[in-house]
Order: sequence, then C-alpha cells, then structure tokens
Amino acid sequence: MLVVYGIKNCDTVQRARQRLDEAGIAYRFHDFKAEGLSAATAQRWIDALGVDVVVNRKGTTWRKLDAATQAGLTAANAAALLAREPSLVKRPVFATPDGRLLIGFAKGQEAALIAQLR
Repeated sequence: MLVVYGIKNCDTVQRARQRLDEAGIAYRFHDFKAEGLSAATAQRWIDALGVDVVVNRKGTTWRKLDAATQAGLTAANAAALLAREPSLVKRPVFATPDGRLLIGFAKGQEAALIAQLR
C-alpha cells in the first residue's frame, strides 16, 4: 500500500491527500508529529534521493537552526537531524508499494504525480 509521510497540518500534505482521495487511491498516512520519523527511514530516503532533495531548506524549521548546524549538514549526519526535527523533511513523501520514493506535490505537477501513484 502507498504510504504518505507528512504533517497533517501542512497545506501541501492536505492538498495531496485530498487529490489522492478524489482519485480513489488508497494510502496509509504517517504523521511525523504523531508517529515520529526514524533515523533509519530518513537515511533510506537520503541514500535514494540525496540530502538536497529530502531536506527542506526553505521552511521555518530550517531558518530556526543555528548557522553551524545548517553549514555542517551532510548526507552522513542529516538522518539524525531529520529524526529529531521531522519538520525539516520536504513534504509529502510518497513511498510506493514497489519501492519508489517521490517527494513534494507542486501545483501544476499534481496530475502527473497522481498518474505516477496509480
């Protein structure tokens, strides 16, 4: 089953879930705030997609980090930080039953993403 990772109050996650519901695509929602994010899961995402794809450097949580943490972020240490601060993950993350990972739900690309998730 498709797993959608995110935060329930995130506008983009809410929009993605609404579109999935409208398209009749079954999924399980994993809320980072309620269920957490393991460092092992974060590391799998980083290994598959790269730290620059997984880490949201535009959000409030990133801006609240001290400059040393921001400057020192690498693929080797990012998973531990994401486990502590899951709001740093770009959202939503889609984990498909066949093992693919997709991150984000940009306006204008929604139909293409839904097609990939079918």
